[in-house]
Amino acid sequence: MSEQYADTAGRAVLETIRAYGVTAVFGIPGTHNLELYRPLAELGMRAVTNRHEQGSGYGADGWAQQTGLPGVVITTSGPGLQNAMSAVGTAFCESRPLLVLSPGVALGAEFADVGTLHETKDASAMAGAVAAWSRRVSSAAEAVDAVHDAFALFRTGRPRPVHIEIPLDVLEAPAGVAAAARAARSAPAAVAGEAASVREAIALLADASAPVIVAGGGATRASSQVTALAERLGAPVLTTLNGKGTLDEHHALSLGSNLRLPAARAIAEAADVLIVVGSKLGEAELWAPTLEARGAVVRIDISAAQVHKNLEARVGIVGDAAAVLDAVLADLPQGSPAATDLAPVRATILAETRAALPQTVALAETIAAALPEGAIVAGDSSQIVYMALANVLRQSRPHSLLYTPTYATLGYGLPAAIGARVAQTERPVVTVIGDGALMFCVNELATAIEQRLDLTIVCVDNGGYAEIKQNELDRGIAPVGVDLVQPDWAALADAFGATGTRVASDGEIVPSIRAAIAAGGVQLVHIRHPQHSAD
Repeated sequence: MSEQYADTAGRAVLETIRAYGVTAVFGIPGTHNLELYRPLAELGMRAVTNRHEQGSGYGADGWAQQTGLPGVVITTSGPGLQNAMSAVGTAFCESRPLLVLSPGVALGAEFADVGTLHETKDASAMAGAVAAWSRRVSSAAEAVDAVHDAFALFRTGRPRPVHIEIPLDVLEAPAGVAAAARAARSAPAAVAGEAASVREAIALLADASAPVIVAGGGATRASSQVTALAERLGAPVLTTLNGKGTLDEHHALSLGSNLRLPAARAIAEAADVLIVVGSKLGEAELWAPTLEARGAVVRIDISAAQVHKNLEARVGIVGDAAAVLDAVLADLPQGSPAATDLAPVRATILAETRAALPQTVALAETIAAALPEGAIVAGDSSQIVYMALANVLRQSRPHSLLYTPTYATLGYGLPAAIGARVAQTERPVVTVIGDGALMFCVNELATAIEQRLDLTIVCVDNGGYAEIKQNELDRGIAPVGVDLVQPDWAALADAFGATGTRVASDGEIVPSIRAAIAAGGVQLVHIRHPQHSAD
């Protein structure tokens, strides 16, 4: 391409994104998106080529959770963008920052229906039906402004996915955008909430005798403030799965990410003051229609639409969780909270966990024992994770369990682990995933190999879709479509260039996982679930 096209709209967009600190993009190069790939090397941005755009979206999600920056995905037009929609839906439901860039038909060719390559009826409307917003721009300047608007949302609002569609003729033309317009804009001061509402919350907390804190995904950047408030009040802390680790789960006041269990919900419901930070208290997190709080409810959320959702608040404070809690802590009396012995509650919670699926929970406890302190664990919508490991694994920091409790898409775990590993190399990264879920994303083994990552995959094989099989049996349906053909997982890993290990007995689980992590490279440890082994 001639030199006049060196500074295209594609470059202007990527320069702007780079100015905000993003150093990696996930996607698949295609015929129409090459001007988005052209500047990456010069800008020092790592290109991670996934083997499916769903994996690109989940890789970007894993990267975002480790960096605190939005994940960026580049798709091609038509099917490439459509393939990423599951990840966009996940980011919307889980409140994750995701920026998707795609080319589109040239200006004036909208709805032409003439059979051009990747022609799509209305790509922006499709994405906009799933994302927080989708914008089809008409110039490079509009595209750069859209990037700035996206980062403003990520910084000041409920983080959710956005999509920018750049028509091909705009994407490939000279940008004509000044360098100053591509610079990152300053972040506004964090909103600390309305002063009167903060004072009302302080008054309730000062008089509370049995306060409880529930921390959701919106609390993860306020970990130190949540910890300080819990210690000031002597308040037990429960988290959602998206909020897991907001309070160190080894802390004396932590009750873990166990809201789906009746014993844990009962603690929250019995509080005389319940403080909910950054959570919509959705059914998918509670595994119950609602949380039936009997005391006064204080809710803190970045979004005004959230402060009364699913549970009416006596005091609703709209603002940044960390800033609001700083304001609360500044004027909350010190007090001397009584020591709280949560051991009996923890014992009941653990008993409830084990009672649901004893063999699965026992296996999860063994896997957890094999993981080093500080490990980042990417889960999937597999029973080994949401029925067991998420409850028994105790983690010290937020975003150490990568999971999607609301959208619950199969095929999330491996690409999310890849993204987390690309983002950082200090902490080991492991994905624990069922065989059914792994088959949705097994192609990403090639991505992990190509990116030269140290990554361990623990595949728990229960022979197919065991939970759905049980659902069928519970409804009197003879099992259909759920007993699935399995590959030789260890051999398949070897074929990709990874190292596969077959675990032959329970006693081999811990040493096999530890050896895989220590060896480095891409490792797959195959464990047959005891229930499947008995079939």
